[in-house]
Amino acid sequence: QVQLVESGGGLVQAGGSLRLSCAASGRSFSRSTMAWFRQAPGKEREFVARITWNGGRTSYADFVKDRFTISRDQAKNTVYLQMNSLKPEDTAVYYCATRTGLGPYDVWGQGTQVTVSS
Repeated sequence: QVQLVESGGGLVQAGGSLRLSCAASGRSFSRSTMAWFRQAPGKEREFVARITWNGGRTSYADFVKDRFTISRDQAKNTVYLQMNSLKPEDTAVYYCATRTGLGPYDVWGQGTQVTVSS
């Protein structure tokens, strides 16, 4: 059983930065792939970024390319999302997720609110 807990969200001005953290716990944690998603009210959840636990290979959604950076600290079982040059349209609840296989992400954190003011 894996538990994910996000933190680091808050209110920032446009152009500002935030660093989100996702702490993973549980002995059954596969550490295969970790990802960040976000969801705004009335909209579908969308992919933001992912990273492979062992190799550190990353992938990003086009709308955050060159602004966000995903990373992980294997010793701390923690994944990070560094968000720079934030825009009002980045406002959403950000979720950390992982998956036990190649299928859908099936373990999710509780989410952390990010609000970007104009």
